[in-house]
Amino acid sequence: MNDTGQEFIARSRHHFIEDFLPKIERCLEQLNDEQTWWRPNEQSNSIGNLLLHLCGNARQWIVCGVGGAEDRRNRDAEFAQRDQIPKAELHSLLKQTLQDVDATLAQYDPDRLLARCTIQGSDVSVLEAILHVVEHFSMHTGQILMLTKMLKNADLAFYRFDGTTAVPKWKTEAANS
Repeated sequence: MNDTGQEFIARSRHHFIEDFLPKIERCLEQLNDEQTWWRPNEQSNSIGNLLLHLCGNARQWIVCGVGGAEDRRNRDAEFAQRDQIPKAELHSLLKQTLQDVDATLAQYDPDRLLARCTIQGSDVSVLEAILHVVEHFSMHTGQILMLTKMLKNADLAFYRFDGTTAVPKWKTEAANS
């Protein structure tokens, strides 16, 4: 078994489920439906659009591109959406997408990370596809955090500092719930 490949897949799964998702969930908890669809200007995306886009991207690249499911993505619709989809529905879609991504990655053979696939017309390795989605998810999660901070005028308080060590608060809070 390829230890490096196994670790790459494990860390990718960790980022989606244990890092990005809880941060986005903390944002959604603080926002109402109207705030979820607010945009600073017409050239910017709302959190709702970003969530639709993250789901479309992760599903296309990992569930379909890596996992072989049928790709039915309509990328333009993710950005064109203006009717407010309730944040609870967006949250459910995000959780389902990440469960499907996680299941796809959990069963993927790490010895095949250099296998080639075609996604959005590009010939990429599976490793490239997974890395693309992790990086892409990270970037848009940061945008969601920034929009939430703008709307709430508050620190999201994801970490507390114990000396020089950053301790993730959402993990300890979830354990104490």
